[in-house]
Amino acid sequence: MGTYQVDVLIQGFPGRAICHGGLGWSTVTLIRGHNRTILLDVGAFGMRKPLERRLKEYDVKPNEVTDVILTHAHYDHIVNFTLFPNATIWIGDLEMNWAAAQEPGFNPIPELYVQELASSSRVKRVLDHQEFLPGIKAYAVPGHTPGHLLFVLNNGLVDILFSGDSAKNRAELMSRKVIDTDSMEESAHSIALIWNIWKAKKGNLLIPGHDLTMGLDENDQPYYIGERQAAISVWFSEKIEHSDMIDLTSI
Repeated sequence: MGTYQVDVLIQGFPGRAICHGGLGWSTVTLIRGHNRTILLDVGAFGMRKPLERRLKEYDVKPNEVTDVILTHAHYDHIVNFTLFPNATIWIGDLEMNWAAAQEPGFNPIPELYVQELASSSRVKRVLDHQEFLPGIKAYAVPGHTPGHLLFVLNNGLVDILFSGDSAKNRAELMSRKVIDTDSMEESAHSIALIWNIWKAKKGNLLIPGHDLTMGLDENDQPYYIGERQAAISVWFSEKIEHSDMIDLTSI
């Protein structure tokens, strides 16, 4: 089996805005190989310009994306699927049924986008333990949402795990607790499964929904790969020409 080239386009961030709800800064990953150009999760509205820039850096045009894989149906992971007109959209069957059945409410489900996914001929539904693309297998990891999926990419000697928000950052992996979950018990079982798969091969990597890529050291302790990038510009003065930058990586 050939291998994939895996590149994180947008780096997720493990934080929450206190006064303005979720940041929605989730991970977007580009996967290329087997004659496919795949995006795993596609981010929220605010990510469109950075995502466009990063795709250009990798010389990927939106109409060349063959597949979009979605870990779950929350807005910060799915809404930009509309930008890739030729892509097959892969999402969990249970997740799609659950999300489509929800009434509009004060939750992270983007109702109109979910309706489009539920009716679109481009959408293919994924089952637990299904290898739906070459070398990419899905595992049910409920908790954060009922039909959330973990995706495991077999890249030869190592696997790459995409945990989405079933374990969205290092703190959740280490504590085995999820901040936002419909079931703490299900989330704990899901994180146990993630750990078992992560530790199964030496050198396996994990790319979470809201944090840096991680490997495991000789004691099975996670370590970060890469350098965190996160900052905001603010205009607190009376001149539009002046702004201050608040670095969110130095805490």
